[in-house]
Amino acid sequence: MQSTDLGNKESGKIWHRKPSPAARDGIIVNIIHTTSDYLPKVLRFLNVAFDSSGDCLIAGDHQGNIYGFDLPGNRFNLVQRTAQACTALAFNLHRKSEFLVALADYSIKCFDTVTKELVSWMRGHESSVFSISVHASGKYAITTSSDTAQLWDLDTFQRKRKLNILQSVGIQKVFFLPLSNTILSCFKDNSIFAWECDTLFCKYQLPAPPESSSILYKVFAVTRDGRVLAAGGKSNHLHLWCLEAKQLFRIIQMPTKVRAIRHLEFLPDSFDAGSNQALGVLSQDGIMRFINIQTCKLLFEIGSLDEGISSSVISPHGRYIACVMENGSLNIYSVQALTQEINKPPPPLVKVIEDLPKRKLTSGDFKMKVTSGRVQRPAKSKENKIQTRILKQDLTGHLENKENELSDGLNKKRLQILLKGYGEYPTKYRMFIWRSLLQLPENHTAFSSLIDKGVHVAFLNLQRKYPIKSRKLLRVLQRTLSALAHWSAIFSDTPYLPLLAFPFVKLFQNNQLICFEVVATLITNWCQHWFEYFPNPPINILSMIENVLAFHDKELLQHFIDHDVTSQLYAWPLLETVFSEVLTREEWLKLFDNVFSNHPSFLLMTVVAYNICSRAPLLNCDRKDDFEYFFHHRNNLDISVVIREVYHLMDTTPADIHPESMLSGFVALTKGQYPVFNQYPKFIVDYQTQERERIRNDELDYLRERQSVKNMQAEVDQQRAEDEAWCQKQELLHKAEETRREMLLQEEEKMIQQRQRLAAVKRELKMQEMQLQDAARRRLLKLQQDQQEMELRRLDDEIERKVNMRDREIATTAKDLEMRHLELESQKRLYEKNLTRNQETVAKEMREDIDAYTRKVDLEERSFHRLIEADQTQNQKAQKWKEAEEKDFQLKSEKKASALSDASRKWFLEKEIDDALEHAEHIHSKAVVPRCQNERVASSRLPRASLLNDISEMDSSTRISLNQRKIQWDTMERDLLERVRNLRQRLTAQARSRCQTPHLLAT
Repeated sequence: MQSTDLGNKESGKIWHRKPSPAARDGIIVNIIHTTSDYLPKVLRFLNVAFDSSGDCLIAGDHQGNIYGFDLPGNRFNLVQRTAQACTALAFNLHRKSEFLVALADYSIKCFDTVTKELVSWMRGHESSVFSISVHASGKYAITTSSDTAQLWDLDTFQRKRKLNILQSVGIQKVFFLPLSNTILSCFKDNSIFAWECDTLFCKYQLPAPPESSSILYKVFAVTRDGRVLAAGGKSNHLHLWCLEAKQLFRIIQMPTKVRAIRHLEFLPDSFDAGSNQALGVLSQDGIMRFINIQTCKLLFEIGSLDEGISSSVISPHGRYIACVMENGSLNIYSVQALTQEINKPPPPLVKVIEDLPKRKLTSGDFKMKVTSGRVQRPAKSKENKIQTRILKQDLTGHLENKENELSDGLNKKRLQILLKGYGEYPTKYRMFIWRSLLQLPENHTAFSSLIDKGVHVAFLNLQRKYPIKSRKLLRVLQRTLSALAHWSAIFSDTPYLPLLAFPFVKLFQNNQLICFEVVATLITNWCQHWFEYFPNPPINILSMIENVLAFHDKELLQHFIDHDVTSQLYAWPLLETVFSEVLTREEWLKLFDNVFSNHPSFLLMTVVAYNICSRAPLLNCDRKDDFEYFFHHRNNLDISVVIREVYHLMDTTPADIHPESMLSGFVALTKGQYPVFNQYPKFIVDYQTQERERIRNDELDYLRERQSVKNMQAEVDQQRAEDEAWCQKQELLHKAEETRREMLLQEEEKMIQQRQRLAAVKRELKMQEMQLQDAARRRLLKLQQDQQEMELRRLDDEIERKVNMRDREIATTAKDLEMRHLELESQKRLYEKNLTRNQETVAKEMREDIDAYTRKVDLEERSFHRLIEADQTQNQKAQKWKEAEEKDFQLKSEKKASALSDASRKWFLEKEIDDALEHAEHIHSKAVVPRCQNERVASSRLPRASLLNDISEMDSSTRISLNQRKIQWDTMERDLLERVRNLRQRLTAQARSRCQTPHLLAT
């Protein structure tokens, strides 16, 4: 077993020596991916997917690295780095180079393996996507998560439908049935529904499994023909459903060591028409067992308890199995190596049969001895030909011909009886029957060695001579022809080989090994003696055909002779194309069902029968072009009639002209290695090969010389062109230099003019700026003046308002005084009655008190007048200073000074009124303290306070002096109020003491 470490390489070889997997384990190569960091670790592979051809696969690890592996080309390369783990992989069947990958962030991306670019990014899932199923046409894809399944259009990468279900139910798997337009949805409650892809109409539902099984389905697999569904789960039982009958038809019990089934997948076979019989079952122990669902026998198994399998994928053609192991590595198995023991043919049951004739056999008679090899036919002599034919009929009638026993348990005689009854083999089993009839050895190793030699030089330009629309078909045809040319040199020079092999290539394009072996078997048996007259057509074979035609239809042959139509025209085109040009696909398959089931001479008889059955239109042809057209195009001819005619010719043709007497019987290809094919004139082929090689070498020499001459001529032309270009460039440079000088002078003149204009513009802008500044300054001054005038008017209005308010308050106070005076008068009369007796004493005391109070008041008035005079002096000085400082504010200062003088005079007037009232109150009643004294003092303070507030609103030039005067006024006011308060308290105390001691007044 070879092991390959991808490491940090982005591309390289998968194996360094050709793998030879053993039949025991069948491992071709083990692939691991390790990092070369400081702490090396293994990057585990998670998912694998094969492309539609089955020769290439992609694998993704848990770090998002996706590698592509080309098994026939022995190459690997890093396809994409997604930077996150992939949960599912699938190839886009419509565009072969694109693949879908589901990532850990619940999104699905589409990449191209060739360009390595992102094609599309699909979102919509809310949980991890664990399954991607692509429709057979490649147009649609279904992505499945635990809670939903979504249908995508791979042409537009848009979501078409979304399947939502209850969380309690859950989805197990949703996928397309192969080769159909049906979607199968499987849920966790064991319910299985089938839906129409286009309309999503429910076609049917499978019935519930029997209760006795008690198995919950978790994994599913469908055969390639979509007829059988296998389901398994946490049990060792397998349920097989027939989707056509919609019923459970078999329950298979796995060995007791199997407790749960983790994965199911059918093993494809090229010859079972999709009805796969081998089923791979991966169990919980990491071993994948392949069983036959019909015989319920264990075929082989892969994996072990030490190296368990985590998941696996089988290639579409059934040649490889790719398994992700539990240790994170990737194993690729060869199905041929694993099934080598199973497909081994049974030992030959050959015995020696002795004939006991009544007469004595002469040396000319034949003997037959069956050995362990192929059955040898006796040498036939001309004098015993009729006797040999009769003897053969006798043997077939009475003895069991062991030659008719084919591999795979089939019998050639029974197949011939079936063929004569139905006219053709069943389509479903045709490939299987052909493989058995031709006894194909399936030499994978020998075929691989031929394929590894690459494309033969004779077929490098095959597409030029045979343009085929399908690139895949062209590639398979090129490989098949190259393998034939490497097998025998004659086939590299055979011009009609592509015509001969093309129908088989088209039929077996998905299995190149079978295609090669079918063509090789056809050449070795049904093309006997074709190459003896190479490079000319086989004259001997054409002569056989002409002899048979002459015996059965002389008129038609004479018609050919009369119009110079030879066998190279009416027989050879049919043989070299094996009737593929004149028959449809179904007719051709029906014909070769009979060809492969009979003697190699059957093909030559078919040519004769085709001409005889077409004698009516051929007899009407009289031009050579008409004959050529007839044998290269399809005609209105029933192939069943032709086949019946062939059997008639086989039975009625005399032995002396019968091709069967001149051609050997069927000989199968040898097992292991292909036989040597040298039935051709070797010296002619060698001479042609040498001549062709010489011509090729001469042509190569000529081409090299012509290329040298072309190179020299190209160098001379290039040098001449460079010289001319240099001269032209120099001239252009001189012209450009002169032009630029002129442009420079013009630009300098323009620059001078622009500078002059710019200077004039600057001067104009400067003048405009000065004018704007002057206008702005005037506007600013006017605005300041308007603001000052508005401020003065506002102050005047405020002063006038406050003066009016003060006058109203004085009038109100006077009215209150009059009312108080009336009250005092009434009280005075009351007190006069009580104080009549002590009037003189009280009058004396009152006079003394009044005198003292008068003196004190006079002293206070004089002090107050002095303060007022000082304040007026200061105001006058401030006004003069203000007038000297700014004449603009003279008017304002005068108004302020006059307002201050008015306020002072009003204050003095109010003071005199207060003094007079107090004097009157003292005269009428010493016991009563006037209640309105506080109001008077408050009212007297109010004008001055408001006046000070008005003065504080004056401009900043006089604010300093006014603040100083305000401080002086406040100090004087506090002193005056303190004196008045003391006087009021003393008078109140005296009055209270007199009122409380009336007896003192009486004394």
